[in-house]
This record gives sequence, C-alpha cells and structure tokens, in this order.
Amino acid sequence: MRCEIVAVGTELLLGQIVDTNSSWIGQQLALAGIDCLFQTKVGDNFGRIEAALHLALERADAVVVCGGLGPTQDDITRDVIATVMEVELARDPEVEDRIRTMFEARGRHMPENNLRQADVPAGARIMDQMPGTAPGLVCPVGPDGAKVIYAVPGVPYEMEQMVGGTVIPDLQRRSGETAVIRSRTLRTWGQSESGLAEMLAPYHDELEQSGRATLAWLASGIEGLKLRLTAKAASADEADDVLAREVAMLERLLGDLIFSTRDQSMEAVVLDQCRSRGLTLATAESVTGGLIASRLTAIPGSSDVYRGSVVSYATEVKFDVLGVAHGPVVSGEAAEAMALGACRVLGADVSVAVTGVAGPAELEGQPVGTIWAATCVKGDAAATSLRLPGDRERIRQFSTIAVLNLLRQRLIAS
Repeated sequence: MRCEIVAVGTELLLGQIVDTNSSWIGQQLALAGIDCLFQTKVGDNFGRIEAALHLALERADAVVVCGGLGPTQDDITRDVIATVMEVELARDPEVEDRIRTMFEARGRHMPENNLRQADVPAGARIMDQMPGTAPGLVCPVGPDGAKVIYAVPGVPYEMEQMVGGTVIPDLQRRSGETAVIRSRTLRTWGQSESGLAEMLAPYHDELEQSGRATLAWLASGIEGLKLRLTAKAASADEADDVLAREVAMLERLLGDLIFSTRDQSMEAVVLDQCRSRGLTLATAESVTGGLIASRLTAIPGSSDVYRGSVVSYATEVKFDVLGVAHGPVVSGEAAEAMALGACRVLGADVSVAVTGVAGPAELEGQPVGTIWAATCVKGDAAATSLRLPGDRERIRQFSTIAVLNLLRQRLIAS
C-alpha cells in the first residue's frame, strides 16, 4: 500500500505556517506499516491542487489531503476532489444539522457560508469523527474505487482524530497488511557527520544489502548528530527485536560517541547520570550566557539534581563571585576556577564551566570560536580547549553540548 500526503494552503508555501501536519501523518503511516513515498505542499489554487491530486493518484494507492475544508472562499479542496472523482457536490443534511447544532451549543450566530462544509462529493463517505465544523471525507476514485482520497482538516487536533480514527484503520483494511515500521534514534557527539559516515561505511553497506533495517543520519546542532534506525516487520515486537540488535552493533562500533540510544538530549542524560550517583550539579557560564542552565531547567524534574548557575558574563563577576584570579579570562586556568567556584558558591558536587570567544571579534588575542570548557567532580577541576565553527549562536550551542559531554565522560570514567 503506497500513500501520499498533499498539504493544501498558500500559507504553507509562504512560510507563514510550518507544515507539522504532514510530518505527524507520515509518522502515523510509518507506525502502521504503510509506505509514504511523497509529500507535497500546494497553494489554494484549483488547477494546481487538481494537478497535485492527479499526480499523487498516479503514483500511490491512497492520498491524504490535509487542509482546505473550511467555510471561506479559498477552501476549495472538496470542490477539487469532486472534479477529480468526476462527480457533483451534494449538500449532506446530517452534516448540515451537526454544524447548526455546534453553533447553537456555543450560543453563536452561524454565518450561512459555514454550510459549504456540508457539501460532499457524490459517493464520498463522511468520517465518524467531527470535532469541528469540517467533516472528514473518504472519497473512492475510479470506477471500481480501487484508489482513495482521504480529506481531513488542517486544524491539528481535528486532523489527528480523523487520521487515527478513520484513515489509518481504513488503509490497513485496504492493504490487508499487518506489518509495522519502527524506528530508534541514537544521538552522538564528538565526530563530524562525514567522519561518522566514514566510520560506519562498511556497516551501512552491509545493512543496505541485507535489507533488515535502514540507517540515516541528521546533523542537529545542539541536539547532537542523530542516527535513525528503521525496521519493518510483521509485528511491533519483531521490529523492536531487530532494532535492539542493530543498536547493540552501533554501540560496539561507535562506543562512547553515542550518548543516548533513546533519543534523549545531552542535558537529560547528564541529569540522569548525576541522579543515579546522588550528585548535585551547578554551572558557571560566560560565553553561553545562561544557555546551559536554560537547557537543564527545561527538563522536568531537574530540580532534584540541578542547583543553579552563575552567569559570569562580566569579567568582574568571574573575579569577585567565582574566585577567578586576575588575568586573562579566556584560558584553561580561568575555566577551572569558574568550575570550582560554581561548586563552592552553589554547594554542588559537580559542575561545568565555559569561557571563550563567540564573536564577532577576537578577545584577548584569541580567535572567534576559541572555547575553554571545564568540569569539576568532587573538587577536581579539569579544562579542555575547543575550537568551534560557525556564527555566534552556533558557537554558544556547540559549547553547551560539548561541556556537558565532557562531564558525561568524566562521570562514566569515575
């Protein structure tokens, strides 16, 4: 069973709205074992929507159309589908009654143009789920109805109910398949995308030849370089077993470069490490300006581990609060003193500290991208020099994940 997604709306093309609906629908199709080979975005234009649907029907057995089912003049999806089906629109009295009842229940006057949403292509079936005023449609195409268009609203909570309640079960029934597709995302840090690809080349080639799973990677900045394993099997348990074996293989190949096999962020992993060891954590930040603290406190439950941060952006704060010796502040000595000071001032067992040059100009003769990152574990501070690429924001982000990774490695070794 091949499926395509067509997202309708000029606002999607203009970048005014991000198309998260297609991503969500794609995830649900994958979990149900249904192949989604193309996703298309098209503006509110009759001819272009019609062309997109015809092309999708040529390539796929089913098409999920999202958006354009509202009451306004530019909501023309149902009209285009009727043309593709070569049928007329007809007013559905049951849908009309539902729409009127919804407005009455809210104590609001119903503009008459809302009844356009009750116009249904002849031969189409109304989806049982109707949380809003726009009904979802199941539209058989062709003389034998072998192909189908599912039309769902663009409002996410309405769309999700219809896809989960009608679209996925109907697709599974039509396909006669019970296969599922499962994925596992691993996160790595410490190697470039090209370097990782080179390390994994033999494994990737063998995996491609065997067909037991697929491997893809995505550089994700502060989230690390992600590796996504995907397997298709007759059941979820079988797919999970395949993925577990492949994850174990990647762990053997990459070792400490992998910081999570369950798509956890670096900060979540470090917090779990501290928690399991009964350690409290503090941060001292200069170049990152509180970004590390923000990432840590965004994790629910972090307060049982994380004590707080000293954002020593001004040089005097490094001297007066953290006890850094007067002199250059972009140095290993300064970073170590900051880490020690964070533990002392905030009463923590372990800490991380960063100082450096994010740009746009050099500082203390050090080029942009020079970072000193330090960790302190029970009174023992150690600093590492880093040269990070990118603009100011990327340097700040890379500093955050890099220094947390240094602490992760020290805790593993301790």
